[in-house]
Amino acid sequence: MCAVHTSRRRSPPPVPPSSTRPTSRDVAQAAGVSQAAVSLVLGDKWRGRVSEATAQRVREAARDLGYRPNLAARNLRLGRTRTVLLVVPALTTEFFAGVYTGAARVASAHGFGVLLYPSPEGIGPARDPFASAQAALDGVIASSMAADALTAIRGDQLPLVMLDSDPDGSLGAATVNLDIADGVRQTADHLLNLGHRHFLHLAADIASWTFEVRAHELATRTSATPGTSLRTIRAPISIEGAQAATEAALTAPGPRPTALVCDDDKLAAGAYKALRRQGLRIPDDISVTGLDDLALATAIDPELTTVRLDAELFGERGMQALLAVLDGREPDHGDIPVELVVRGSTAPPRPSHPS
Repeated sequence: MCAVHTSRRRSPPPVPPSSTRPTSRDVAQAAGVSQAAVSLVLGDKWRGRVSEATAQRVREAARDLGYRPNLAARNLRLGRTRTVLLVVPALTTEFFAGVYTGAARVASAHGFGVLLYPSPEGIGPARDPFASAQAALDGVIASSMAADALTAIRGDQLPLVMLDSDPDGSLGAATVNLDIADGVRQTADHLLNLGHRHFLHLAADIASWTFEVRAHELATRTSATPGTSLRTIRAPISIEGAQAATEAALTAPGPRPTALVCDDDKLAAGAYKALRRQGLRIPDDISVTGLDDLALATAIDPELTTVRLDAELFGERGMQALLAVLDGREPDHGDIPVELVVRGSTAPPRPSHPS
């Protein structure tokens, strides 16, 4: 049975004439229930799953807000489109190719198709590839790195599952996350146990919750050990950008770091080039870590110590969550575990380095 709040519903605020069309999320907030409960009631599947009083509150909230179910929801009941959209930052990223593979695998098993839409910020298609997203789609799965694209296609007015998103402030009816915080903790503990105390964080220059988590966890973990220092530099996720940022950091005044923690394997590859140009050996002079475990991680020399993220499982869980939302069920909870893979790019700092 869906969990619902039993507190008395407040009268919903009037919707300004200039505002966007009310969503099921608005109805859920006004009625004090979950978005899944709204789906059950408005889809006439509530009997035996929510109370009559709850159903009445939902219907009243929908009427007061002027909410009308979108065409995609009606198509789903009639079995017409069975198509979902996966919104990603770019099509050229190996990680999101894995996410798509996992999502498409689950979708296919349930008779759904998955369309890919890269963020307009990248090299994506025209602003709106659909005459009407609501008419063409049953739901959306979106990475928080591409969340800005949702407004372009009005995808935030469809059943929505967010990936790599703050669960406390997500736009979606459900969020699915990898345990990125634990991955950073594993990395920091590995380096600290090797004896490293001077860290350089090569951070992705992207405003996204997942990268904020990485920075916060690294700072928290290193500061808990006396005598540590941590400096952060930012770069776009490109080999060239990472190389330039690392070279600038290495020539700046101050003690040289013994460990370089990168937000992404591609950033680590750029850092490798910068370190070699400075005549530094990995891991003899400096240890380097990444995050993703892309094919690139074993193509560079020495092979990269990095956090393995199961992109296909991530996509599978995202699609399973969306299917649950569409069916009025509560999606599974819990972050997807990640694993630090130790390779040749990390070693104890040289004795000549202060620790």
